[in-house]
Amino acid sequence: MTTLLYDGSFDGLLTAIFEVFEYRYKDMEIVSRERFHQENIFAEIHEVITQNDKAERVFKKLEQNIGKSGIHELLKVYLSEDPELEHLIFSAIQQSVQHLNENILQNYADQDILKISKICKSVSRERHRMTAFVRFEKMQDDVFFAKIDPDFNVIPLIRKHFKDRYQDQKWMIYDLRRNYGVLYDMETCDFFYPDEKLNLNKYEQKFHDEEKNYQTLWQRYFTKTNIMERKNLKLHIQHVPKRYWKYLTEKH
Repeated sequence: MTTLLYDGSFDGLLTAIFEVFEYRYKDMEIVSRERFHQENIFAEIHEVITQNDKAERVFKKLEQNIGKSGIHELLKVYLSEDPELEHLIFSAIQQSVQHLNENILQNYADQDILKISKICKSVSRERHRMTAFVRFEKMQDDVFFAKIDPDFNVIPLIRKHFKDRYQDQKWMIYDLRRNYGVLYDMETCDFFYPDEKLNLNKYEQKFHDEEKNYQTLWQRYFTKTNIMERKNLKLHIQHVPKRYWKYLTEKH
């Protein structure tokens, strides 16, 4: 058994897959260094150094075989953080090489492809919910700030949506669980990686003076428009799962 250790990046994973074919490994596994726990003391360790040229060659081959939409599906699997993501992506790439003229991502008789399909649907649902449930709060520096805690790493999937929708104001979206986010300054829209996790107590002290007034007005509006006789909590939870409530101003 050979264990290929990579840095956890998508390019690193594609580099590792390139080297599986390059060195013709048969009995192998691909694991990110962050999640690696050596159980088999006899396993050979292969350290993968991310190389953009190797990743690009795999990417271009994938584009020929499964198209940009197929690559997007595999990216969703990567962003799902599923424990089997490396195996599933490698399996799909291996099948795309073996069956050049087939749309292998629609071969649901294959268990790996079926799981990829299910993961992609779950990640797509989470992406859609994030675009609906994100709540921005105005800070003292006039930047609109939103904190999220999604089940999957969906910030790369929602960045374009918010960039297109809010082009006339500065905003930040921060993932509490993964400690990174995206910042738009009306010119660029880039990821940022703070050294420390967000301190929620200090964070609220940096609200703009207008923010609490906005929140109070929104809460009051939500309360006044709520018709108790038509309350359907089961349906409400179906559309707005409880795990999102702590980030919704109207639920405070």
